[in-house]
Amino acid sequence: MEAVRLEEKFALFSDHWRPKVVAAANGQELKLIKVRGEFPWHHHHDADELFLVWKGTFRVEFKDHIVTLGRGDVVVVPAGVLHRTAADEEAEILCFEPKGLLNTGNVTDAEFSAPTDVKI
Repeated sequence: MEAVRLEEKFALFSDHWRPKVVAAANGQELKLIKVRGEFPWHHHHDADELFLVWKGTFRVEFKDHIVTLGRGDVVVVPAGVLHRTAADEEAEILCFEPKGLLNTGNVTDAEFSAPTDVKI
């Protein structure tokens, strides 16, 4: 058991939309993600996602509204809800979700679908 230093972990990578697992507990993983631009519309059939902004501004777009988040803000996207995430400038995000969950949910995308087991 050792501390995870988030700032140090974020400094280890620069790619966008590629989650990195830094911790796990009770079947859930904590993933670090650098984001910029717009992610594809998708949903996760059986899983909620929790997003926490570490740095920058991040938004979660739903069909009927947009939630804009800044440092320290959290939003939960319930299972089955269609959404996409976006950031006009690079942002750093913590995502809490079930182990092995595909980041693009019900969509397979050559550019955005990422491996589920990348740890740093």
